[in-house]
Amino acid sequence: MELNRKPTLQEERLIEILLRRSSLEISEDWKEGLLVRPMDNGMGDSLYLFPKGKDITGRNFGKRISDFQFTDADGVEVIASLHIDSDGDLFELDIWKTDHGKLVEFPNI
Repeated sequence: MELNRKPTLQEERLIEILLRRSSLEISEDWKEGLLVRPMDNGMGDSLYLFPKGKDITGRNFGKRISDFQFTDADGVEVIASLHIDSDGDLFELDIWKTDHGKLVEFPNI
């Protein structure tokens, strides 16, 4: 199992895009202490999110707060969704490539 790590700049940018598209009021310092861990779901590049290093144990899925669709560098469509837990904290970044492949490149936005 992989350990928690800091998100890459590209991952942070995608989360930021999704947050802007949501109606969620989130603290300006949401990036501070944010850790991520790749999901072992066979879908590629999805991440568990740990705001301020918060442990995922005991946390429950709340809801999807936004989606963003883009075309990967290889021409395959990708849907990125941001989820929060039942307490309203960032929970998952779900990245689904329609051919079930690995993401080639994050969107350059």
